[in-house]
Amino acid sequence: MAEGNRVVLIGGHGKVALLAAPKLADRGYAVDSLIRNPEHAADIKAAGAKPVVLDIESAEVDQLAEAFTGASAIVFSAGAGGGNEQRTRAVDYEAAVRSMKAAKQAGVDRFVMVSYSRALVDVDNLDPSNSFYPYAKAKHDADAFLRGTDLDYTILGPGALTLEPASKHVVLADEAGNLNDSDADGEGMQTSRENVAEVITHVVANNAARRTTVNFYDGKMPIVEAIL
Repeated sequence: MAEGNRVVLIGGHGKVALLAAPKLADRGYAVDSLIRNPEHAADIKAAGAKPVVLDIESAEVDQLAEAFTGASAIVFSAGAGGGNEQRTRAVDYEAAVRSMKAAKQAGVDRFVMVSYSRALVDVDNLDPSNSFYPYAKAKHDADAFLRGTDLDYTILGPGALTLEPASKHVVLADEAGNLNDSDADGEGMQTSRENVAEVITHVVANNAARRTTVNFYDGKMPIVEAIL
């Protein structure tokens, strides 16, 4: 398989990435999944991807660029998981920014960021003492940094993540993560992780939603029609 047909998943052992890897593989991509814990390698292989042990929290730009070289797209789906303010900042913002710089250094223009639907506005609405604030701030700032690059980016903003199977249908929200009244009829503001994986695969394989942010929840419109 040609090098240019390779996707690097950052946060490879996360639930979304483990769902995305086989979908990308089915579309003809070689998938490298970056993991921190070598004990997770078997899970990565079972998902049809190649495990690459590299701790993004401590990896420098040069190390990341080496892992990215020759790829056609980078997908950032890592997260500290909350609970520790310093680590949240280190992973969700600082490692994300180094990954963007590394993508540029490696000559990989396509960069897909998995964010969340209210990342643009929560930072202005939440009290800084709120336990969710450090995550909201890190994601907001990482997204803002990405928008300021010349990378061919897509920022994906799902809602509250569930373990439901993929419906392959979504509803689009506005930049603040809100639905208009007609779209909201009968819809929740949740997104199945497998639908996120479907959207990742769609935007990578079809070069869709370039240099834009797509906020979405599980809905009624086929992904291929909703996200162009």
